[in-house]
Amino acid sequence: MTMNSDDAGVVQVLLDRFNNQRLPKALAMKARVDAGETLQPFEVDYLADVLADVRSIKALVERHPEYEALVVKGIGLYKEITEKALANEAK
Repeated sequence: MTMNSDDAGVVQVLLDRFNNQRLPKALAMKARVDAGETLQPFEVDYLADVLADVRSIKALVERHPEYEALVVKGIGLYKEITEKALANEAK
């Protein structure tokens, strides 16, 4: 599908934010929870904001399914972090 210029701009901004901000922060959180630590309240709030953002781009991903696998992988990473953090809390 051909991408209109508005979608192209939004996709570029989202990819830049994911690569430069969200992914590094997620990997740092994952390393911490993998080491047995729990999430701080601000990190829980951050994850809630990320998931709200994911919901807000649903229509964009539906228009451009070539990005669906990336979005699903990102959601999977956040799910792993959340599940591990919950398991650490239970200990």
